[in-house]
Amino acid sequence: MAALLEEWADQMGVSDAERDRWLRAAWLHDALRETRLAANTTHGAAAADRAANDGETDRGVLDAVRYHSCGYARWDDVGKMLYLADALEPGRKPHRKERARLAERVPHDRDRVLRKIVAYEIRQRTRGGRPIDPLTTEFWNSLRRGST
Repeated sequence: MAALLEEWADQMGVSDAERDRWLRAAWLHDALRETRLAANTTHGAAAADRAANDGETDRGVLDAVRYHSCGYARWDDVGKMLYLADALEPGRKPHRKERARLAERVPHDRDRVLRKIVAYEIRQRTRGGRPIDPLTTEFWNSLRRGST
């Protein structure tokens, strides 16, 4: 995932400081993925809490890590990019070719790709009869209003 974010950062010409934020979020987001957590605690929330306790002060990075699985309407670019990288990471099995095509579009059409990914995630949850996290709904609504 970090490699994908680095590639996008190069293609998009983001500053070194912004690239660093994206990469910190990438490394932090799965820091506790394999750790046994308390019920109703996500690995993202636990990783964000740990990072804050360890000295991470960038609210954008912490929010990106905390909400990377569901989306967050108040994200800045680091959250949106981490969400995209998590969804489009090479090696994910479902719809591998389509994910690769979308990943190629991110540097020049990020917001449209982001809307497509969130719509897909919502569709998959509803088809499976699973609930949609209210944060995902808020994120979707913020994207539809054009506040990306």
